[in-house]
Amino acid sequence: MSEPTEQQHTEEHDPQFEPVIRLTEQVEAKTGEEDDEVLFKMRAKLFRFIKADAEWKERGTGDVRLLKNKETGKVRLLMRRDKTLKICANHIISAEQKLSPNVGSDRSWVWNVLADYADGEPSAETLAIRFGNSENANLFKTAFEDAQAANAKLAGGEESAAPAAAASEEPAAVNETSAAAEKEEPKEEKAATDAADAPSTHIPAETKAEEPATEAKEEVAAEKTDAPAAEEKKPEAEEKEEVKA
Repeated sequence: MSEPTEQQHTEEHDPQFEPVIRLTEQVEAKTGEEDDEVLFKMRAKLFRFIKADAEWKERGTGDVRLLKNKETGKVRLLMRRDKTLKICANHIISAEQKLSPNVGSDRSWVWNVLADYADGEPSAETLAIRFGNSENANLFKTAFEDAQAANAKLAGGEESAAPAAAASEEPAAVNETSAAAEKEEPKEEKAATDAADAPSTHIPAETKAEEPATEAKEEVAAEKTDAPAAEEKKPEAEEKEEVKA
């Protein structure tokens, strides 16, 4: 007869340890999206073209969003990976970016970016995004083009406001002054011509210095003319004295 085998039951071991220090303070982590308004959000997969290898490489899967800044009003594209939340794409949507359909797919778009900040530093990238179906892809294209129009309108308003502000501060006054100067130049030239033709009213210094000399000469001449008269009167007095004698 076989001996009965003893069944060994393993007991579950689930120890619990209380934390020595409980962290009560919560640290708020800022994502840089606090001042942004979400205009569009949809799940997609992002790819990046590597020129050195001449192939597409996956950047990540997650929610692609179009965010509008509450202060500036500009719209940017931001995409983070699932779970890790690492940034896949981060750039302003500009008019130069054109969505082109990917070859052989109606749910994928390709576009070029001059400055993408996904890695911190700006870099030129060629990106491709793929959605679950063509309907979602078309919704993304519509939202993307609307963001382009909004940013282009803001850029046009800033460019027109800058010349208007500069014109109100400086050019207006400069234009008025230059116009007045142009009108006054013929007057000044005409006045100079008239002054040249008109006789001079200024007495030269030499003429003024000679006037006293002329007067002195006249006095000397007068004295010389009076001298004979005095001599003529002298004989008459002598004659009278002789008569008295």
